[in-house]
Amino acid sequence: MTQTFEPDPGNPRAFRDALGRFATGVCVITVAAPEGPMGFTANSFSALSLDPPLVLWSPARASTRYPALVAAAHFSVHVLARDQYAIDRRFVRGGQGFAGMVPELSPWGVPLIPGCLARVDCAREALHEGGDHTIVVGRVLRAMLAEGEPLVFSSGRYGGFVP
Repeated sequence: MTQTFEPDPGNPRAFRDALGRFATGVCVITVAAPEGPMGFTANSFSALSLDPPLVLWSPARASTRYPALVAAAHFSVHVLARDQYAIDRRFVRGGQGFAGMVPELSPWGVPLIPGCLARVDCAREALHEGGDHTIVVGRVLRAMLAEGEPLVFSSGRYGGFVP
């Protein structure tokens, strides 16, 4: 069945469901916040430019972590491997975050999550208004790549890529 609709700010479910049909990778953005190491599960991460090397992601203004996330001068994007669902759950709303972990720090003081499929360390380049979110643009300072399959999210479910 095909459904056509106009987005309704008073009832965003159908719009969210339509956007959810687009499969994304799962990543955790980390920053050094005044209250300690902080992470945030996101699927809004995207490449922006190869020259200069830029990426972007978009935290919701309603997030309690929003002020620290957009204030951070540096951040790291950790692309999760298929077997890292438990890491994802640590950094969702209400998750335990870095509690019980002693993260290694990047040269810029950003907490790092070990064992990820890829990591991109960034300096905040720009912030742009984006409705109920802010678009954070980061200049890539260094990147790390490991072997493995990505954790994938689509239509409210987690899974993996099957060639």
